[in-house]
Amino acid sequence: MTVSLPLVVVLGFFAWAAIKYLGVRVWIVVLITLFGFWLSRTFLAPAIESGTRSGVTVINGQYI
Repeated sequence: MTVSLPLVVVLGFFAWAAIKYLGVRVWIVVLITLFGFWLSRTFLAPAIESGTRSGVTVINGQYI
């Protein structure tokens, strides 16, 4: 049985855990989120998307 979670849910959980248990300030998370949106509009977006997809594939053990 395969369980599929969107990457956004996983990253959201890690952000929540970091704020709750590591004492990371909320403004830092907001700043990182805004930086991510800014990166998505640059020429680096395809490379980031490809790297993320490859990393998830390696973690799942499903090679295309």
